[in-house]
Amino acid sequence: ERLDILINEIFDLTRYNTRAASLHKTNVDLSCLLSQIADEFYPALSTNGNTVNVSVDEGLTVIADSEMLARVFGNLLKNAASYSDAGSEIIISAKKENDLAVITFENTGKNISPEELETMFDKFSRLDRARASETGGAGLGLPIAKEIVELHGGTITAQSKDRTITFCILLPIA
Repeated sequence: ERLDILINEIFDLTRYNTRAASLHKTNVDLSCLLSQIADEFYPALSTNGNTVNVSVDEGLTVIADSEMLARVFGNLLKNAASYSDAGSEIIISAKKENDLAVITFENTGKNISPEELETMFDKFSRLDRARASETGGAGLGLPIAKEIVELHGGTITAQSKDRTITFCILLPIA
């Protein structure tokens, strides 16, 4: 099963990387999509005592492939759930800044070194603590997220400071 998942992720990454993936863009209500993702991950979050706070500017929409964005948001929330401090809150927010939607995923946990931040979006890159845990994947979730965001004309970055890890996605507004 893990091998099947890995193979499918490699195929997906290759499609996104070569821009062979076709986007099925529609108006996507970010409040609705982010709330749905948070609800889907509730069982995984509650296992560790984590909660999610979703805050989105009213009426914020992007023209995007909702399934692909759901994959990006799901990857980020899965990582936050896996590596957050037990009992902590994960904050998901989206707001409008000029002609961009700024979407952030913020959690409290072990700091990520500057060296690891530089390579975390590289294919098969995994942080040392991920390799040693049951939660570590194949190192393709963040590279796939990056490819999907870039297909939508956006960017994704990560920061780590004072035990706060923040992923920021910028997408053009509808």
